[in-house]
Order: sequence, then structure tokens, then C-alpha cells
Amino acid sequence: MSIASDARFWDRSSRKYAMGAIADQAGYERTLDRTRALLGPGDRVLELGCGTGTTALRLAGDVQNYLATDISAGMIAIANEKHAAGPIPALVFRTATVDALAPDDEQFNAVLGFNYLHMVRDLPGTLRRIHALLAAEGLFISKTPCVGDMNPLIRLALLPAMRAIGKAPYAGVFRAADLSQHICAAGFDVLATESHATKGSDNRPYIVARKRT
Repeated sequence: MSIASDARFWDRSSRKYAMGAIADQAGYERTLDRTRALLGPGDRVLELGCGTGTTALRLAGDVQNYLATDISAGMIAIANEKHAAGPIPALVFRTATVDALAPDDEQFNAVLGFNYLHMVRDLPGTLRRIHALLAAEGLFISKTPCVGDMNPLIRLALLPAMRAIGKAPYAGVFRAADLSQHICAAGFDVLATESHATKGSDNRPYIVARKRT
């Protein structure tokens, strides 16, 4: 398995993924509202792992510029179809990984990663790249399934078996406490850790972190 194989998995799954319903719509709306309150009209925003663009299309109208990226060209194709049906001038979708994005004079005020960090193969390296892409005191806002806090049957048996037969992409196994430590080690101060679930148990902490300078 490799990054390329992960991209192919999501390309194959993109149409089915796009038709899926959000499991906790109220919790998702809470995440959107919280994130929107952290962003300003003059902000330049990067979203990593944007999927089919649902979140980007909800948030991009409130900021100056919004670049939404995903490893999967299939996902981005669907996102662009949605965008064409209701264009938002500030929003651009692009097939890219965080490693393909170079820091420049106009760094981002906020980087978003929803359901993203557990999918990267080099978590410390990815967090360092995010840090480099942010302007001084920029925000990294994430919401991440922490597989290490889930049922042991899922992390020890089900996920490895599904990956072995090509039915699941790579998924990193870590706990919420481990994730916070990784974020701090990459040069961030964690400002808030929240649960936005409105039903059932939730192992997806919503974390707001500020770039330490």
C-alpha cells in the first residue's frame, strides 16, 4: 500500500462516497458553526482532504480565499461539479497533497483538516508542513477519528483485514492524547479540544491550535 494506492481507492469510491449521508448532521452543523466563528472575511484558508467539497462549499463564502485540496482526482471532479452548480468566487478546488503545496509570501491564516489526519502516513511530517504553510499565529483546525480510542476489534482486526483486501485505505492508529502531543510537538499551542457529537459515542476530537512563533 502507498499514497498512490490510497488515491486510487478514493477515486474508485468517490461516487459512492458522494451519495452517502452524514451520520450525525447536527454534530456536523456544530462543527461548521464553530469553524465559521473562527474565520474572518479577510482570511486565506486551506482545506486538506476536502473530499467532494461539502464543507468547502459551506464555508468559502465567508472568507477572502479558500483553497480546497484532496489526494483523489475523483473526489475533486465531483467537488468541481458541485461548484459549477453554485459558484463561489473565493473557492478553488485542486488535486494535491500537503507536500505539493509550497509556502509563499501569502501564507494561510487557517488550515482545516476534517477527517484527515488519521489518513496521512507521516503524521509528524504532515503537521510540520501545515505549520510552514500558516502565517504567524495562524490556526490549524481539525476533527480527527482517533482509531486508538475505538473498539479494539475495529483497530486490531477489522481495519487491517479490510486494508489487506483493498476495501479500506491506510488509517493511522493513535489516541486523542497522542494526537494533541503530536500537534504541540509540531510547533502549535492547542487552544481548545471539543466534542461535537450529538448522538452516540465520539472519538473525533475537534481541536483548535495556533501556530507558535
